[in-house]
Amino acid sequence: MFSIELDIISTLILAIILFLIGSIIKSKVKFFNRFCIPSPVIGGLLFCFLTLFLNLINICTISMNTSLMPYFMTFFFTILGLGVSIALVKKGGKLLFKYWILCGILAYCQNFITIILSKFTDIHPLLALMCGTISMECGHGCAAAFGTTIENLGVKGACSVGITAATLGIILGGIIGGPVAKFLIDKYNLKPSVKVYTQNVTKKQLISISKSYSNLTPFLFFEQALIILLCVSIGEFITNVFFNISSIILPNVVGCMFIAVLFKNINDKANWINLDFKLLDFLGELSLGMFLTMALMSIDLLKLSNLFGPIIIIVLSQVLFIILFATLICFKVLGKNFDAAIIVSGLIGHGLGATPNALANMHSVSEKYGYSEKAFLVVPLVGAFLLDLFTMPCIILFINLLS
Repeated sequence: MFSIELDIISTLILAIILFLIGSIIKSKVKFFNRFCIPSPVIGGLLFCFLTLFLNLINICTISMNTSLMPYFMTFFFTILGLGVSIALVKKGGKLLFKYWILCGILAYCQNFITIILSKFTDIHPLLALMCGTISMECGHGCAAAFGTTIENLGVKGACSVGITAATLGIILGGIIGGPVAKFLIDKYNLKPSVKVYTQNVTKKQLISISKSYSNLTPFLFFEQALIILLCVSIGEFITNVFFNISSIILPNVVGCMFIAVLFKNINDKANWINLDFKLLDFLGELSLGMFLTMALMSIDLLKLSNLFGPIIIIVLSQVLFIILFATLICFKVLGKNFDAAIIVSGLIGHGLGATPNALANMHSVSEKYGYSEKAFLVVPLVGAFLLDLFTMPCIILFINLLS
């Protein structure tokens, strides 16, 4: 057996190739589109299985230089923070507040489930925690981000466990959300409001009121990049100061997101600069794509194989809990009506996977039963960024309690 060592440029080239392969496969295979499986997950996992095969038959081992990963990760979460507008929160009213609180309760319950099951599955509590809120409500991005933080505490394989759990969550969240909403609608004979809603208005509410530039220029690109990099620099500085003062572990992405949110909402009032969200979304998608591809393609499935059993047990327990929580509690608290049923399909989508999952579930149900304007306003607002106000402190609390 011989070994192949890829330098930083070769690793980046491989990541780009895998991302493109994943995108092509996703466009050709309906299953991946139906369940909103990200292209980086497809390409990255494909390479994982290839390296596992090459390792098992003693042909070669491949090692990579993934030192660019933390930069892509921080870049993405900072851009996410720049999209958080407090003004939009007011549009959701009491329904949004109730849904937000329910998602916060779900975050803490998911982490308590992992602690209990870690004792039965006999794995490190921090590894089990990677199958909780980190990978369920927060998805692949947080799984890789916080997985790196936990690995720095000496717990090996945390990143791989989290990404594996997040992948299972996305698949199961996409499969279960629609049928659960269908069950509720049929059981209670629910109908959409007779009021005629315009979906375009809702979509406009979810876009920042800031004016976007229509043409990309070097000045525009560097202007937006400068804002991101300044938020990253100040955020990392604040994170380090916070740790030195309190000794509480706080990932850099949290500080960077906080500064980005602060800048965004002050800028909305002061109008210092026009944030181009079309460009920011593109840069965010690019960063997340490279980050996830590198994270997935570097997973050692051979070392992870002994954890497959515990991962599946914990993830299936999360699925059972969210179905009971959504149907017995959330549906009733949210009004026990048609809007609540559509919202429940979204809750299961991003409670196990990601916001795109939630939207895919709601669109699928709406195509058959009718449209819910409230659901398409509340779920994206909470899933895209309000949720972080609960999940980030929740994750940080449990990491510090278990470390």
